[in-house]
Amino acid sequence: MNKKLLIAGSRSGVGKTTISLGLMAALKKRGLKVQPFKVGPDYIDPGFHTLICGRDSYNLDSYFLGAAGVKKVFSENSKQADISMIEGVMGLFDGKGKESVSSSAEIAKIIKASVILIIDARKVAQSAAAVVYGYKNYDQKLNLKGVIINNISSPHHFKLLKEAIKAKMNDLVVLGYLPKNQDLELPERHLGLVPVSESSELKAYSQKLIEIMEKYIDIEQVIEISQVEPENLFKDNSATKSTIKNIKIKNKREEKIETKSFSENFKGKMESANIKIGIASDQAFNFYYQINLDLLKAAGAKIVEFSPLTDSRLPEVDAVYLGGGFPESFLQELAANREFKSDFKEKVKQGLPAYAECGGLMYFCRQVKDFEGKEFQMLDLLPAEIEMTSKLQEMGYREVEASADNLLFKKGEKARGHVFHYSRISKIDQKVKRSYNYRKKEEGYSSLDNILASYIHLHFASNLQIVKNYLEKALIYKKSRGA
Repeated sequence: MNKKLLIAGSRSGVGKTTISLGLMAALKKRGLKVQPFKVGPDYIDPGFHTLICGRDSYNLDSYFLGAAGVKKVFSENSKQADISMIEGVMGLFDGKGKESVSSSAEIAKIIKASVILIIDARKVAQSAAAVVYGYKNYDQKLNLKGVIINNISSPHHFKLLKEAIKAKMNDLVVLGYLPKNQDLELPERHLGLVPVSESSELKAYSQKLIEIMEKYIDIEQVIEISQVEPENLFKDNSATKSTIKNIKIKNKREEKIETKSFSENFKGKMESANIKIGIASDQAFNFYYQINLDLLKAAGAKIVEFSPLTDSRLPEVDAVYLGGGFPESFLQELAANREFKSDFKEKVKQGLPAYAECGGLMYFCRQVKDFEGKEFQMLDLLPAEIEMTSKLQEMGYREVEASADNLLFKKGEKARGHVFHYSRISKIDQKVKRSYNYRKKEEGYSSLDNILASYIHLHFASNLQIVKNYLEKALIYKKSRGA
């Protein structure tokens, strides 16, 4: 059976991502096939996982998938690996609502993974043992097997904490530590600002991580405690039942996730029509849930990548999908690529289905004002203006309901997603249609029937019908051109 290990933090900011990446890199160096995963809706950390492991990283999120979907995504993508490494989210028990849906602890129980807890030792001595003791005993069904201590000031400091922890929890393995002041911050030009496959900076960072991990952490013990436990470790199925009950997953959706995603007839129709979906993929646009792209392919579509930064023309495709990213860091280059903007805009006006999320929404608008107040002209497919702000505008899970038929939805259909952005719409033509409702708010903007743009990153597995709706629109467009 596949080995699996979830890396959790006592809270955000304790070094969870750094240690997760370091362990992934160290395990890969040993010749292991390491399959990465990320708990929750984040789309930045998985990009680093992919760079380190050389394998696509997948989100495990019970709010989007339900417990059955989490199991399916995990099992399908881990079966060819030697070990699966799952990076947690926030603190170990932090999740959505009072039931902590999609917390690291819930996901660990759903997939029956061993857990390593990361704690921060700054300005603390034996009291660290009380912190670990609380996490160890808070949920007896959680298989917390090891701890790594970050920001240790000296070998004596580590010995003090290790002895205190072992005195209270002899069955917990203290796997090692990271000294403070190791300068392990991710490179300033973070994911999205450099092509990850060509980043010498990130490769050097990876090598530095490996050296530090091998010096201070017992990698062999990490492998040992990741051994899969017997299937009867958790005899009751409370984690699965709780997730389904509290996020109100319908049986039909569970069945869709557990069985074939799309009928052979639908997939065959798309394959025979040679439907091609253009995906914006460059330094400015690269935030996608990997499962979204997988589902498009599973439904029979081909993925064709393009770059609004460097291409002069849009490739021959039947629909386009622009995800999020860091367009605000490339406004001058995006504005200056007039040839591409003209070609893209003309094709959309001729009926090309065009879907955009967050950064893609910014590109679709008339102009974007940067942090210094300088204005840059974008596509002007939406009569709206964007301005960057220093304050986070919105963050969190969202469930949207279509208030009208649009590119992805039929009226009344629902889907789930996540939102996180520092920009805001400063001006918008009142004639622009709103397509979504959530929390008494209208979202999902369109100026043409073949356009849909939103700040929300939709998770396609939360409603597979939106994939079918999208590809059907692509097929209609293709037939209208006689292609």
